[in-house]
Amino acid sequence: MNIKIWILLPFCLFKILFSNAQFILQGKIEFEKTVNIHKQMEVDDNEWYSNFKNQIPEYKHTYFNLLFTREKTLYEPGRESKEKASPFMESPATSNIVYSNFKDEKTTASKQVFDESFLIHDSLRKYQWHITKDTRTIAGLECKRAFTVIMDSIYVAAFYTDEIVSPGGPESFHGLPGMILGVVIPKLYTNWYATKVELEQVKEAAITPPQKGKNTTYSGMEEIIQKSLKRWGKWGTKYIWQIMI
Repeated sequence: MNIKIWILLPFCLFKILFSNAQFILQGKIEFEKTVNIHKQMEVDDNEWYSNFKNQIPEYKHTYFNLLFTREKTLYEPGRESKEKASPFMESPATSNIVYSNFKDEKTTASKQVFDESFLIHDSLRKYQWHITKDTRTIAGLECKRAFTVIMDSIYVAAFYTDEIVSPGGPESFHGLPGMILGVVIPKLYTNWYATKVELEQVKEAAITPPQKGKNTTYSGMEEIIQKSLKRWGKWGTKYIWQIMI
């Protein structure tokens, strides 16, 4: 072998290893979900809402963890918030568990809707993302902004980092060239932002699908809740949007 090749080989190997070390393959992310309850509850001139508006906090914060490997993610409730519980009904999607398998393109999600638990088995949702040149830093990582429209009319902005290989994100959001660390849904006055990213070894057994609930699909669950909430008018529509994310 040529002596020049022997000299260059260790250098090239070091360069490859160093380059790969810049990408995060597995770990744990904490997300803080923030909802503007006052804005979300506003439906025209609803007198009932106006009467108790001052009795509830303007914002609600909840925390979720996302365990991830290159091919799987598990989004589930995290640490408890220090905020006082609302005297009114619990907001939807506060106990969601979402398992995503990017290799099989399948998802299993556990969702609590009032007194009924649903266990959704379905294909991963398809999002038509549009990537922009805008950037921002989230949890110490540089992210690029993308956007899409879901459920025909709901605009969603997402911020993803290509430093994390997994194409996952909070809730069912996925499909960008890297991990989604921020999601903003203006129409629902709701956002998710990563507060920290922890690099750690994730055992295969830690990322498993939820098992409790009535077996259905996304469309099956939507059909059921549409019947239950059709008399709730615009407020019911907003509630359904929150459940179906």
